[in-house]
Amino acid sequence: MRQAGLAPAIAALGPKAGRLHSGLEMNILIVEDDEKTAGAITVGLQAEGFMAIAAHTGEEALAALSQERFEAVILDWMLPGRDGMDVLKTMRSRGITTPVLLLTARDAIADRVQGFDCGADDYLIKPFAFAELVARIRSLLRRIPAGEPLRRRLADLTLDLETRTVWRGEHRIDLTSREYDLLAYLLRHPGQIVTREMLAKDVWRETKRATPLDNVIDVHVAHLRRKVDDGRETTLIQTVRGVGFVLREERRA
Repeated sequence: MRQAGLAPAIAALGPKAGRLHSGLEMNILIVEDDEKTAGAITVGLQAEGFMAIAAHTGEEALAALSQERFEAVILDWMLPGRDGMDVLKTMRSRGITTPVLLLTARDAIADRVQGFDCGADDYLIKPFAFAELVARIRSLLRRIPAGEPLRRRLADLTLDLETRTVWRGEHRIDLTSREYDLLAYLLRHPGQIVTREMLAKDVWRETKRATPLDNVIDVHVAHLRRKVDDGRETTLIQTVRGVGFVLREERRA
């Protein structure tokens, strides 16, 4: 969305604040389709000491997130094509926990609630003062534990959120994009039952569950189980009959 009057505020910014964790520069992804606005935010954040790059579509943003580590994302809601809500849902379904500051002209309570329910960490209404944007980014970064791990593990299974690679012991497991998203979701809930309804909503992003989708989910879980568990003394992906699935270590009978 176009945002007038943003660039002049950059000159009035305060001291640099982009080094909050062990002196390391913090990398910020700006997702904004208006190039003038994206450029102004990028230049302003760089002036504050942050590393900042811009993406202009949802697809560009997801590609950047799959290839590089970011400490925060500034995400415009009204993107062309794949909008900010879809990008946000996809991030969370893939296990990407990077804090997200949502930018939008929508100021209704229902819109704010929708944004938070989809996984946003903060919400800023357009038009905004650049100083407030920086303050909110600083606040988000202070919530990040120093040295937060980018890998999720269960037993000898390791999933790397930065490189989107999966290992079982010393063996790398090649997964499709959907299989990776499914495993990442299960690893977000280790030891907890994950229902087909949850998978349909959060991984497949379907609002209504139907029997054909249940079958698709079962097929993907079966393929994933073969890749993760075949030939192993212990299995990790368990079926809870009639309910769903659970990720926990069990020795074969």
